[in-house]
Amino acid sequence: MSEALIRVFQRFPSLRPYALIFLALAILTVFFFFPLLIMLVYSFAQKGTYGLIKPIDDLGQYLTSFEWLSNYVRSFEPIYLEIYARSLWMAVITTLLCLVIGYPIAYYISLKVKPSWKNTLLTLVVVPFWTSFLIRTYAWIVILRSEGLINHGLIALGWIDAPIETLLYSEFAVMLGLVYGELPFMILPLYASIEKLDTALLEAASDLGANAFWTFVKVTIPATLPGILAGVILVFIPTIGAFITPDLLGGAKSILVGNLVQNQFMIARDKPFGSAICFGLAAFVLVLLFFYARYSTRKEKAIFV
Repeated sequence: MSEALIRVFQRFPSLRPYALIFLALAILTVFFFFPLLIMLVYSFAQKGTYGLIKPIDDLGQYLTSFEWLSNYVRSFEPIYLEIYARSLWMAVITTLLCLVIGYPIAYYISLKVKPSWKNTLLTLVVVPFWTSFLIRTYAWIVILRSEGLINHGLIALGWIDAPIETLLYSEFAVMLGLVYGELPFMILPLYASIEKLDTALLEAASDLGANAFWTFVKVTIPATLPGILAGVILVFIPTIGAFITPDLLGGAKSILVGNLVQNQFMIARDKPFGSAICFGLAAFVLVLLFFYARYSTRKEKAIFV
């Protein structure tokens, strides 16, 4: 069969791109869209016994009774709204911290260092990706726990008498782990945007009397705004759905929406409710991407008009 396909492609080379597109669409359909479709169907179903789906005896009555919306209605109960608010707050603060930390790093690599050093520094930025994210998260447990490096160091310096118990299993630990994990995703798009910055604009602003602060505010930030927005999107979306970092570094009070979904599938065995929460979160993220796409389109039109 494979030899026959090879002969077909050799005879009709114009078919090769279509074959690759078909293969990509087939993989996306099987491993992405089909599981999503299953979860969408689950979100309108009801939990049965032993974690199964409750069968529907009368589809007409089920639809007219609006029982199929019960999972989505339940997802707006106050106890879950508190978790959504905490997730949103953690995602916003994490994104802001990554932006505040990542922008100077990207600016320094793009404009201040010699070209020969740029690749080396960029490699250092992506070095954490060479290790499993799970292992890096466990490493923070070693650092933050009562017998960890920070407590041992503070005690050795004589700054504290007893270990600080609140370093690990707290919102502080979760925030630290999230910022550490997502920071490269902020630095890389910022670097790409700042690298394209026309330094003549900075010199013009300086010649016109603007100091370094106002040059940064009035010229650098607007010129690199696409990179800032791309970094914000890349950090915010995975952060709001994160569950490994809150699960390992946070305590019971640090449950985020990702942990809520995981608990519904793995502990409560309520797949319909977990699926409904997933699609609610996906809808929220899609709205953000929609506004980002609209802004990017307007920005491109403004450039080319």
